[in-house]
Amino acid sequence: MFNLKVGVAAVAALMALAACGGTEPAADTPAAEGPRVLKLWHYEGADSAMGKAWAEAVKQFEASHPGVTVKFEEKAFEQIRQSAGMILNSDEAPDVMEYNKGNATAGLLSKQGLLTDLTPEVTKRGWDKLLSPSIQTTARYDERGVMGGGKWYGVPNYAEYVMVYYNKDAFKKAGVEVPTTFEEFTAALDTFVKAGTTPIAVGGAEYPAQQIFYQLALSKAQRPWVDAFQLYKGKVDFKGPEFKYAADTFADWVKKGYVDKDSAAIKAEDMGTSFIGGKYPILVSGSWWYGRFAGDVKDFEWGSFLWPGNTMSAGSSGNIWVVPENAKNKDLAYDFIDITMKKDIQNLLGNSGGIPVAADTDAITDEKSKELIENFNRLSTSDGLAFYPDWPAPGYYDVLVSGVQNLINGTKTPDAVLDEIAAPYEENLADIGN
Repeated sequence: MFNLKVGVAAVAALMALAACGGTEPAADTPAAEGPRVLKLWHYEGADSAMGKAWAEAVKQFEASHPGVTVKFEEKAFEQIRQSAGMILNSDEAPDVMEYNKGNATAGLLSKQGLLTDLTPEVTKRGWDKLLSPSIQTTARYDERGVMGGGKWYGVPNYAEYVMVYYNKDAFKKAGVEVPTTFEEFTAALDTFVKAGTTPIAVGGAEYPAQQIFYQLALSKAQRPWVDAFQLYKGKVDFKGPEFKYAADTFADWVKKGYVDKDSAAIKAEDMGTSFIGGKYPILVSGSWWYGRFAGDVKDFEWGSFLWPGNTMSAGSSGNIWVVPENAKNKDLAYDFIDITMKKDIQNLLGNSGGIPVAADTDAITDEKSKELIENFNRLSTSDGLAFYPDWPAPGYYDVLVSGVQNLINGTKTPDAVLDEIAAPYEENLADIGN
């Protein structure tokens, strides 16, 4: 979810990294001689909930597969996001990798024939019975690459959603209570501004700013609008009340000082460290930060709450395990995915600050993790997961980053930004025959 210009040199570097794995036997066929290697790629930090759970899964996999070793390569999100099509279309593809879900990413690769149809394994191993219908949405894609139905091209083993993180000490010092309505939320933002503090940490150069934009749109939206935008089940009016409100309000927030005017150049990592360092009292982003904050925030108490007043929030299953069509050890990939779905791995993920999809709820003992999971359950059980704004069209992530940067910089009017983000969306509809 980052906005980097990756050229030929970066792609070549990624190819070189991939080439270090040596030669593996053919897919689904045990090696006649020598050890077998499972090539695994993901982009979760070692200290994240997913990183901890998957490291344990690697240990269990190697223990249960004598003579097989796991060659794990941690990739940057941008490496995979921008170069996946080229890598997976080569003989250097990993056996199993974490990949971003949605029409613009996993859907596009499935349409291009670069991902393995996992449907037989899903039913054989019972993964479909572990995943709720709303979580399954991002795992299945039709022949157009549109999520929600068709074949299984991925398997999620965690979930995620966007929330508001806050510095409890800063709130107490400013005399601000946790808001329960949108009006109380903006009143809290005003209180911080009057005290000389920019309230919201924002990463405008990458995904965080567009998520705030989307949360504002969702405050005026209902499920039919989300289905129209994300699943092409209706006409989307970019000058309608949802996006119009989001663009106007975001621009107004910059003028009011809720958002730093310099945040257009800030990356997600720098946004996160600024919150960890106590510079900003509020950060709006996903549950993937939860484990990081639990480990790194040392100087103040913190908590989280759902975006006030919304019935829906950006959120879905987590990113998905995919098996490239060119993978050389598909049988091992299926076994590894199966281990990540087991109760003990799911429980570890939950107690480490993640949102498991198949855990034993009684086994989640960490209080902050319980809060995280309870808020997610409130969204998921009320049909409140609205996916992410960059999903509907290939390349839409960069379109939204640019659009919201223009709102922050004031270089385009809100109406001009809406025109900017509408055009690629409409072009994609034409491409898929809608």
